[in-house]
Amino acid sequence: MSGPRGRAALLLLLLGLPGLLPARPPSGGGRPRYEPSWGSLDARPLPAWFDEAKFGIFIHWGVFSVPSFGSEWFWWYWQKEKREPYVKFMEANYPPGFSYEDFGPLFTAEFFDPNQWADILKASGAKYVVLTSKHHEGFTLWGSKYSWNWNAVDVGPKRDLVAELATSVRSRTDLHFGLYHSLFEWFNPLFLEDATNAFKTRKFPTSKSLPELYEIVTKYQPEIIWSDGNGNAPDTYWNSTGFLAWLYNDSPVRDTVVTNDRWGVGSICTHGGFYTCSDRYNPGHLLPHKWENCMTIDKRSWGYRRNAQLDDYLTTEDLVKQLVETVSCGGNLLMNIGPTHDGRIAVVFEERLRQMGAWLQVNGEAIYGTKPWRAQNDTVTPEVWYTFSPKEGRVNAIFLNWPVSGTLKLGEPQAKLGETQVKLIGYKELLKWVALGEKGMAIALPQLTPKQLPCQWGWTLQLTNIN
Repeated sequence: MSGPRGRAALLLLLLGLPGLLPARPPSGGGRPRYEPSWGSLDARPLPAWFDEAKFGIFIHWGVFSVPSFGSEWFWWYWQKEKREPYVKFMEANYPPGFSYEDFGPLFTAEFFDPNQWADILKASGAKYVVLTSKHHEGFTLWGSKYSWNWNAVDVGPKRDLVAELATSVRSRTDLHFGLYHSLFEWFNPLFLEDATNAFKTRKFPTSKSLPELYEIVTKYQPEIIWSDGNGNAPDTYWNSTGFLAWLYNDSPVRDTVVTNDRWGVGSICTHGGFYTCSDRYNPGHLLPHKWENCMTIDKRSWGYRRNAQLDDYLTTEDLVKQLVETVSCGGNLLMNIGPTHDGRIAVVFEERLRQMGAWLQVNGEAIYGTKPWRAQNDTVTPEVWYTFSPKEGRVNAIFLNWPVSGTLKLGEPQAKLGETQVKLIGYKELLKWVALGEKGMAIALPQLTPKQLPCQWGWTLQLTNIN
């Protein structure tokens, strides 16, 4: 372990042990220093930008995009669980002895244009993006020093995909750039050895997972670390608290970085920054802690699937509904797309993203920077969701169904005669309304042709001066 590489490795081993973090005195502003314990780390306030952003795009891209069949869990389902559709797919389409590693060189990304991706992301109205820097297959989309010959610079594209996307997103958009990173790797021999030892040994985190995390933070300075894949190991095995203390105290992103809750068995929905609780988590009621609904446009997979049917994709109407429900209940929506092995965002995903952007162009003021109101949804009319704009002191009522009668009844807002004003976003005139006493109010919607409607799905009423 002599020489600079040996010293670096030793330092990383030290960084992997709780309590041996490089201490640095607080800066002039007296920034608090966090201890490597959940009690201390959980007390860190979540940087404000995350709650204000409301909407992000998740990108699942990797070697699994080559077979692009079934799921991004292709390797596991084929080799470990030996699920019949996967086994048959391989037998029918690949020669005997073809291994998952042989998909690596076929992950070519020849059509990957990071500027085009950044422009699509910007057009979606999202305020942050999270890219899978490494999924459970262990293949890194950057040239990691700790993933020899199983990374995008050495195999396949021969390009640093993380660096290229980070540069384009930062130079062409105002989106915050984030990275997903899987702690465990399905078939890594070091991880399997540690697992056999009931995680009493820590060869894998100290030589692979932790060094990679320090590497992506120092190299790419992501403002979101979206951790996943605990491999049924506790956070002490991963030294998650040690890493997070460094991230919050000494890393180049210490002031702006946000993290999720997937840091080891028992941490999900309990510890970390924002809570994800489970995939596609959408509780439908207010939570006391900031949370995120990570979900997929393709209902069956996070990675791209060549065999997807049109009705496997959520419609824009479905996606608007997810966003509105999530934001009303205090959450953020992280909406996933899966690009192809050759680096394209499939046209169906691009259309969904651009349509979300068009909807947000009209209704964004009822989403971005809002807070939950005292009621999340209406008690009289279903599919009406509320947000509150604190600066303007305004209640936003987003209704997903345009009433046939032309009158919208709202049970929650208590209107004040001569004071309350009702405006439909995207329509010039103020709307007429009548108070229904304890039962809320009835609002006369304008008679509009389809072309005159402010948008196609989900409309927003802005209510000022209500009790």
